[in-house]
Amino acid sequence: MKNIRFRTLWSVPAAVFALHLANPAWAEPAHGIAMYGDPALPPDFVSLPYANPDAPKGGRIVFGEAGSFDSLNPFILKGNAPAGLSALTVETLMGRSYDEPFTLYGLLAESVDTDDGRTFVEFTLRENARFSDGSPVTVEDVMWSFETLGTIGSPRYHGAWKKVAGMEQTGDRSVRFTFNVEDRELPLILGLRPILKKAQWEGKAFDESSLEAPVGSGPYVVGTFEAGRYITYVRNPDWWGKDLPFNRGLHNFDEVRYDYFGDAGVIFEAFKAGEISSYRESNAAKWDTNYSFPAVAAGDVVKSEIPHQRPSGIEGLVFNTRRAMFADWRVREALTLAFNFELINQTVTGGSQPRIRSYYSNSVLGMEPGAPATGLELDLLQPFAADLPPGTIEGYALPVSDGTEANRGNIRKATALLEEAGWSVQDGVLKNAAGETFTFDILFQNGQDEMISIASIYVEALKRLGIAATITTVDSAQYKERTNAYDFDMTHYIRSLSLSPGNEQNLYWGAQGVTEPGTRNWMGMNSPAAQAAIDRMLTSRSREDFIAATRALDRVLTAGRYVIPIWYADRSRLAHRKELKFPQRLPIYGDWIGFQPDVWWQEP
Repeated sequence: MKNIRFRTLWSVPAAVFALHLANPAWAEPAHGIAMYGDPALPPDFVSLPYANPDAPKGGRIVFGEAGSFDSLNPFILKGNAPAGLSALTVETLMGRSYDEPFTLYGLLAESVDTDDGRTFVEFTLRENARFSDGSPVTVEDVMWSFETLGTIGSPRYHGAWKKVAGMEQTGDRSVRFTFNVEDRELPLILGLRPILKKAQWEGKAFDESSLEAPVGSGPYVVGTFEAGRYITYVRNPDWWGKDLPFNRGLHNFDEVRYDYFGDAGVIFEAFKAGEISSYRESNAAKWDTNYSFPAVAAGDVVKSEIPHQRPSGIEGLVFNTRRAMFADWRVREALTLAFNFELINQTVTGGSQPRIRSYYSNSVLGMEPGAPATGLELDLLQPFAADLPPGTIEGYALPVSDGTEANRGNIRKATALLEEAGWSVQDGVLKNAAGETFTFDILFQNGQDEMISIASIYVEALKRLGIAATITTVDSAQYKERTNAYDFDMTHYIRSLSLSPGNEQNLYWGAQGVTEPGTRNWMGMNSPAAQAAIDRMLTSRSREDFIAATRALDRVLTAGRYVIPIWYADRSRLAHRKELKFPQRLPIYGDWIGFQPDVWWQEP
């Protein structure tokens, strides 16, 4: 046994022995691991259920992206990396099936082992696993990748790494991680860490942005590119994993290309002209009215709707509560009342899309809007009742307007709340007792035309409260820099949420994000109640307990009034070239990670 690295005061044998005594039920190495219960697929499965193992190989698919890129390292905070780089060129120890809430199957690792308490996890690498340059994927590469990402990589990797008490090489191809906290999701989180080639980075600063692509073991390698304009990924004919059951029917295109454009409108025009292969339409009204161009009429472009069963997630305008003006929940509720969703929805989408009711709405994980907390939800929230905004326990639902431009009822309620919070209208301008005017800026990235349209209507409505809001647009590099540093008052916010939320919730809503740059906690929330709910989610032994904890978190987030939600879609709308195909059997996550281009192919 070679002890490469161990971060603990215990010796390795003592730590393992203590864990053994505490958790005598050791499991056997398995082909997969599920968050709850057993993996749905047997060890001898042929392919993922939503993949076509007989899909032909060849052809290309071209996507359009708004913005730019200036780095080829997607694993650090600095720089802006292009789409697809991590997913297409770098692999993880295990791969996720998107037909189950959260289940992983062996990818670089042939097996996974843990105990009943999930106090450790051990992975055994496949003997034939290779990087794209032909060199073997080793335990040393795995350990270096985990430590590097967990210490100087993007902050999204740091949280799980802090929960690792130690790691050790337990065999020629095996590595074990022991944990310092109870967190049943950790074995799965570690199974999804990117594995990079250690030798590539010797003598180089990993955390500095550059145009050197990481050497990965994935199905594609970086082909030609021009920073900020386009990048191509070319299928590796010598890819070690092409015959693995998990990969059968996946990664069928010879080339995947991303072209970058100034904004979404230009991307759509490029799609109509045949320059890109597929276009994801987010506006239901435009789906019905904007697709009568010649290629659709001729049958060269087809429209496909992909339903899903995942939560709505959250999208809208986020308050930066680090700003004093937004620290008071009454102010956030007032500005939510002024957001005339019914009018905006009718104006922008023809009223065709439902509003997001809570972060986990559209799923069993979501709270019941307006209904009081009961049972375990109530038990989890009750200790924090004194510090929770009204409605968290009693029941909260988003305000509804009458749909008229005046929105008089909600404006009256908003005015009253602002006065309670110390703001009043003086000579047509909202001011506090110190005479300071209430004004703020809404930040957007160039190309966010639909959100800018929404914000423009909102800015006009805010004038009824005496608030002068402005809209600012910046390029993608500036936008990333400013949001990483939380240098904004309000901005567009979107977080897609899964059917098995876990450690990423700390990154989204955890208290460290109040001051630590680069997290997903853009609102700057610091809620002990949210943290308690997340902790319970991570330690739950039953699905019922987990659902109650997630609903409690949903209550804290929604009643916290951190985001003014807009709409969601229970299906994706994809327009694409007729020769591009996908399987009839759809995963429960629908058009999400792992769907396009992964399971698509081009007809010969």
